Amino acid sequence: MDYQDINAATITRWIEDGWEWGKPIDHNTYVQALAGEWDILLTPTRPVPHSWFPEDLRGLRVLGLASGGGQQMPILTARGARCTVLDYTPAQLDADRTVAEREGYDIDLVRADMSKPLPFADASFDLIVHPVSNCYIEEVLPVWRECARILRPGGLLMAGLDNGVNFITDDDEERIVNHLPFNPLKNADQRDQLAEADDGVQFSHTLDEQIRGQIQAGLRIVDLYEDTNGYGRLHELGIPSFWATLAQKPED
Repeated sequence: MDYQDINAATITRWIEDGWEWGKPIDHNTYVQALAGEWDILLTPTRPVPHSWFPEDLRGLRVLGLASGGGQQMPILTARGARCTVLDYTPAQLDADRTVAEREGYDIDLVRADMSKPLPFADASFDLIVHPVSNCYIEEVLPVWRECARILRPGGLLMAGLDNGVNFITDDDEERIVNHLPFNPLKNADQRDQLAEADDGVQFSHTLDEQIRGQIQAGLRIVDLYEDTNGYGRLHELGIPSFWATLAQKPED
């Protein structure tokens, strides 16, 4: 079985168990977004600054890249964007479908593997929203290159990124137990750790891959911030485990 299929099956089990990132927004949250009270998350706790968004989202073509779950795209739809969600886990796409049917709007749902060429034409989108999810794929640079391809000149990419810290500690976040990179396809012990915890197949990525990779793909980093897990010892000690970046495709 391909590791992406393992991850889709794993995430489906997480959703059945109440996984936070598979819970679609409720009706009241959607109504508040219609009224101008809204936020979205790329990382666990810090909302994306509103200054990262164009002042008017009406009519903008937005791609939620590996962004199923019915959380970000319903909010941006309420603000007037024309949204597409790409995800590999059918249950995550079902969550976005559920919200769209409940609130009476149209959304394009695409099941595809983001580690492969994306099924969109060049310059298809004004904005890509990519919450933490590339920890589920081995190679990140091809994703950044595809983002650059499908963004229009001047378009924006907002990405949530795991900085690798979560991969090095034990479950209690007390001891360093793993070396980096964390790659279960190349390290049997790491593969066994993930299997025992029912954590699918996950990979650590470096700053070079996550941020420099966007630059190598032809994007310009405009802004960034850090975030924690929101719980646990690392959070209590104020140790960041995530980055969020805003990048732009040059106009020329």
